[in-house]
Amino acid sequence: MRHQQSGRTLQQQRTSLSPAEVLVSAREFFSRQSGIYSAFLEKEGPNWMSLRGQGGEEIAIAATEEMGATSVSASSYMFDAQVAQFLTSLPPAATPAAVS
Repeated sequence: MRHQQSGRTLQQQRTSLSPAEVLVSAREFFSRQSGIYSAFLEKEGPNWMSLRGQGGEEIAIAATEEMGATSVSASSYMFDAQVAQFLTSLPPAATPAAVS
């Protein structure tokens, strides 16, 4: 038997925003989606949140500072396209200078 969460896709992005700014952006982004793709805050901590959408669908987002940028991880079972759209809406982190 396949576990319900085994179909989740983990997506990641690095951004110049702080973890707190990422979470505010996620809350705003998903609450203004239309119809079945909107999701609203269910639980949150200092560096993570879960949002609940249509039919009980969950979106989990975590943001942590890492090497001068913020690493964002997001996971969902059915909202993969919307999660990808949110992650690409974040300003990218500066590329570290190449070491010669």
